[in-house]
Amino acid sequence: MAEAKKAAKAAEKKPLVKKKVVAEKTPTAKKAVAKKEPASKKTAPAEKPADKEVIKPVEKTEEPVVAKAGKRSAKALQETEEKLAKEEHKAEISEEKESKAPRKPEKPARSKLERRSKKYRDATKLIEKDKEYSAKDALELAIKTSTVKFDATVELHVNLDVDPKQADQNIRGTVTLPSGSGKTVRVAVFVEADKVAEAKKAGADIAGIEEIVKLLDKESMDFDVLISPPTLMSQLGKYARLLGPRGLMPNPKSGTVTTDIKKAITEAKAGRVEYRVDSTGIVHLGIGKVSFGADKLVPNAEAVLGAIRSAKPASLKGNYVKSVYVTSTMGPSVRLSTTI
Repeated sequence: MAEAKKAAKAAEKKPLVKKKVVAEKTPTAKKAVAKKEPASKKTAPAEKPADKEVIKPVEKTEEPVVAKAGKRSAKALQETEEKLAKEEHKAEISEEKESKAPRKPEKPARSKLERRSKKYRDATKLIEKDKEYSAKDALELAIKTSTVKFDATVELHVNLDVDPKQADQNIRGTVTLPSGSGKTVRVAVFVEADKVAEAKKAGADIAGIEEIVKLLDKESMDFDVLISPPTLMSQLGKYARLLGPRGLMPNPKSGTVTTDIKKAITEAKAGRVEYRVDSTGIVHLGIGKVSFGADKLVPNAEAVLGAIRSAKPASLKGNYVKSVYVTSTMGPSVRLSTTI
């Protein structure tokens, strides 16, 4: 009994909890709820997940830097593009023309002798190619094979085994031709006023400081040889660029700078010539005219060869003269014996 009373008291103390009755929504109720819901709360129908697209990286193209002016300006770049387009167009046109034009048969190149005149070809038949002639025979052939109508110069060409870049092997000197050179030599003497009469008496064509300075100021070279004493060379220094390239600058090695003016004039008039090795090691020198004949040309050739041999440098050993040829102006060459 006691337990039943306790249970009744506990039940009285507990608050009553009302149960919520949830009514089932009918279709009409659902429509009413849908009308009350705002449009923003409507959920879009779920879409099927699409395949993920692979995004490729975009390649960046370098744009040319355009300047306001100069080679990289917009105008300059446009001009270069137009120029290239024109060149390409010309190249296409030329290729089309070449493809259309009929090809001509190519002729074999003619030798140097075949391109010569008929007279020259006939003259070469008189000379044996590999034979070395004596001085007299070679000079007679050079005179005989001269094909020109004027009085040609007989030239001597001596090939030396030297290196002109070396100071001691730069062969240079003067020689007086016994029979003369066949040229009318105009001599100018750069001397003071008191020696002008003496120089002209010795055979000078022009003499005096003022006369020669006037010619040099006008760049008029109306002489072949210029002679000067050593004391006056300083006054010719400012004309070195004018006289040097023409070989007219006085030089002690060529005998044009001397105190004996009279002797220098006589030798220049008599046929003194200057020889000098070129950059390839060859001495080229005219030794007379065809009208001299072999008898006068032989002493001239011997004098030149003797002077060249005497100028052999002491440091050079072995063969000094490699070959010697003689020829006339525009004529074929004849080989001389190096033992003369």
